[in-house]
Amino acid sequence: MNNIEENFKFEKNNSNLKISFERISFIFFVFFLITIIFTSKTIYLGFKKVNEIPVIKEKEKYRASIMDRNGNIIAKTVRVTNLGINPNNLINKEKLLISLRLIFPDKKFEKEINGKKFFYVKKKISPEKLEKIKLLGEKSFKEEEKIARVYPNGNLFSHILGQIDTDNNGVSGIEKSFDYELTTSNKPLKLTLDTEIQYLTRQELLKYQDIFNSYGSTAILMNINNGEIISMVSLPDYDLNKRENISDKKFINRSTKAVYELGSVFKTFTIAAGFKQNVIKEDTLFENLPKKIKCAGRSISEYDLDIPSNLTAEEILIRSGNIGSIKIAQRVGLENFKKFLDDLDLLKKTEFDIEEVGEPIPFNWGKCKLATSAYGHGITTTPLQLAKAYAIIANGGYKIKPTLIKNEKNYEKGEQVITKETSNKINDILRKIVTSEQGTANLANIKGYQIAGKTGTAQKSIDGKYSKKKINTFASIFPVPSPKYVLIVLLDEPKLSETYVYNYNDGKERKIVGTPYNTAGWTSVEVARNIIEKIGPILAIKY
Repeated sequence: MNNIEENFKFEKNNSNLKISFERISFIFFVFFLITIIFTSKTIYLGFKKVNEIPVIKEKEKYRASIMDRNGNIIAKTVRVTNLGINPNNLINKEKLLISLRLIFPDKKFEKEINGKKFFYVKKKISPEKLEKIKLLGEKSFKEEEKIARVYPNGNLFSHILGQIDTDNNGVSGIEKSFDYELTTSNKPLKLTLDTEIQYLTRQELLKYQDIFNSYGSTAILMNINNGEIISMVSLPDYDLNKRENISDKKFINRSTKAVYELGSVFKTFTIAAGFKQNVIKEDTLFENLPKKIKCAGRSISEYDLDIPSNLTAEEILIRSGNIGSIKIAQRVGLENFKKFLDDLDLLKKTEFDIEEVGEPIPFNWGKCKLATSAYGHGITTTPLQLAKAYAIIANGGYKIKPTLIKNEKNYEKGEQVITKETSNKINDILRKIVTSEQGTANLANIKGYQIAGKTGTAQKSIDGKYSKKKINTFASIFPVPSPKYVLIVLLDEPKLSETYVYNYNDGKERKIVGTPYNTAGWTSVEVARNIIEKIGPILAIKY
């Protein structure tokens, strides 16, 4: 028994090794955590698309939206994707080139594919085409996420909105003038423009630019009481979404930047100055008016040699007499006449909401300059300034400030240049220019619209010399006797049309085929008439 007990006898372990349960648990947790991390990474890589394209994100710089007076967005910042590729990393260029041709049949990539520089396959690529690109499995593609300025109406507001550069900074138009406001606020900038009226006006200008083969044209519609510009179109225009470098002078903003001699539309200011100075009345008779006079050795003649020699002040404006206008200006006097034009903001650069504003060409006043300015010769201004001056004449004589920015506050009247009585006299005479047979704007006599206005046909000055090319202008106000709007239509170098059919809408069934004379009465008046017919119902309903 003792032997057995000795065989099964255990002795106490005297080893110094001690195992802690807590330490074992910690080691187990670490190994478990590492296992989870590697397992997750393996699963992620297993599910990751083999054709995923690297994405380069650009530092964001947003610009607030711009909207028209009715809340329609006309400029907006959106996120877009540009797709590029580095030819140096391509494995099979020929295979990729075939694939790109199928996806982008209207583009050619041979030169870029065989080059060595990074190039964009497509900027602002659509999600559908981007998905097709990803299915190619080409590792050399790179996505570039950017923000971009989008103009839903393309060309429609190009001269007004202006452009931005590649860094989203405004470089022209509203985008430049209100760059700070657009980049520091999320609140949309609201303009006075009406997209629907802008569209209809542009369509008519495009139509008649083809008919009269004009070099360019412009139309401005403005509220005569508060200066709000409802529409402003200048042709030719350009697509803002293409962000092109526009350097050709033919793309100038003819509404605000171009400076013209506008001809007989200035005669309205001459007779208004005569009324203001109390040197004439409507029935003041000018007798034995010559057909031609000389000043400093140069001849000044009537454009219409059949014009009567005896005319009242009213008839001088209705029949657009040159010599009669000179006689009125001489009664007004040089200093008074000059001050009156200055009060109408016609002689200096005007303040406006965009920087693209022209400055009238300066000149030295004298007896001959007084004479020629009386009928709009040798004196320049912009269509915007002409619209402002006619608005002042028609609204009771109160100064206004043309604006593109919608102001929800009540409008305050400015300084009064002429009396309400004088304003009403001028409006009545301008109406007779449209309604009377002797007037030069008969084509604008549309039943129900009560249009009044003055035509202006001027020779275009090129390199300091007068050419045979014309600037034809019609300055109209409507509806008389309580006008609300001024519409300026200018055609730059219009030509005669042999096939255009003129339809008189004055109740008499008359038609004329072909443009008989290259004058404002047969070109700009016809364009203005059609614009007013298109936009009149909208104005009547909305405003």
